[in-house]
This record gives sequence, structure tokens and C-alpha cells, in this order.
Amino acid sequence: MTPKELAVKAAEILDKKKAEDIKVIEVTEQTIVADYFVLATGTSSTHVKALADDVEYELEQIGVHDGHIEGRATGWVLLDYGAVLVHVFDKESRAYYNLERLWTDANLVDLSDIITE
Repeated sequence: MTPKELAVKAAEILDKKKAEDIKVIEVTEQTIVADYFVLATGTSSTHVKALADDVEYELEQIGVHDGHIEGRATGWVLLDYGAVLVHVFDKESRAYYNLERLWTDANLVDLSDIITE
């Protein structure tokens, strides 16, 4: 699975679980930290945790294992899959950290075929 395919798969999982404002940002040219950031918002702390848990579980079912998870008890959970970083926020944390603003020169991946908003 390529990093882009992994990022899109994570976005699909998040969409199925009713995450809001899902974005996949290609940051290959901007940083060596990762190739893609997946951003999503949960409606509550419980929803944020459930979204992160579902991404982790569903990806494990297809043989993708995370390297590191941060922030399970906060408003921002980070799942590190090497070339793909999945960020699941509550609304306040998403607004505060505003990662989209930091990566305005990065490319957004078109998710119109998979997002059911």
C-alpha cells in the first residue's frame, strides 16, 4: 500500500465513523516528517477516541500497524504510520492548532469520491 493509498484509506475509515472536516494533505515537498497528513474532527472527546481506535483497528485488519500513538486522553490524537500521520482532533483543538494554516503551500488530496458529507 502506498502512502497515498494509506492516507485515503484512513480518510475512508474516518468518514464511515462520522468524522467531520476530513482532509488529506500531501506534504512531501514541505517536510521530511511525513508524506501525508490526514486531518479529521470528532464531535466530542469520546468521538475523538473512538475515531482513533477505529482507524487503528481497521488498518490492523489489513496488515497496517502503527508505529506510535500520542494523546489518547487529550483533544488531539496522533497516529503515526511513518509516511502518513493521522491527526484526530476535537473542534477546539482543531481550531487552536490549525494545521491547515501551517501547510497552506501543500496539496490537498481530492476526496470527493470517498467522502459522503
